[in-house]
Amino acid sequence: MSEVGVVRPMEERDLERVLSWRNHPDVRRWMYTTHEIGVEEHQRWFEGCSDDPDRHLFVYESDGASLGFVNLKQLGGEDVAEWGFYLAPGAPKGSGRGLGVATLDHAFDTLGLHKVRGHALAENERSIRFHLRLGFQDEGLRHEQHTGPDGEPHSVACFGILKDQWPVARAAIMKMEEDDQ
Repeated sequence: MSEVGVVRPMEERDLERVLSWRNHPDVRRWMYTTHEIGVEEHQRWFEGCSDDPDRHLFVYESDGASLGFVNLKQLGGEDVAEWGFYLAPGAPKGSGRGLGVATLDHAFDTLGLHKVRGHALAENERSIRFHLRLGFQDEGLRHEQHTGPDGEPHSVACFGILKDQWPVARAAIMKMEEDDQ
């Protein structure tokens, strides 16, 4: 990750690309809804989010390439938001770290949020490690919180990071990046 990259507001021109990422089996398998989303359903979702002032949809870009999607949803107009994200299949190594840093920078510095919350299916070890590496704190496990497409209950891991925790976490991430080079 030679540069952090940026998040920019998702636009209608991004719909086809973001839908293809979301429907990719490697992305879809970790979502709460795992069915293949159609164009009309995706369009309705985008229009609904665009009309919601508490929803912020972003495309993550680095070195001129679109590499991921981020959804920040403010909770009841508060300065707390939940995030969801996924990378484009085949995104270069380090893209996740860049997406996380760019998103948290934007969430705290531009949107003025106090806290960002995240969650992952408990069996999604990669997402859990990702949150912890970004400096999120483990906020516990919601046991059997979600019924999966298999009809079985799945637990959900919960995370949070506060605005005043982010500068220290960010510095550690950037130092780790320097040490890797």
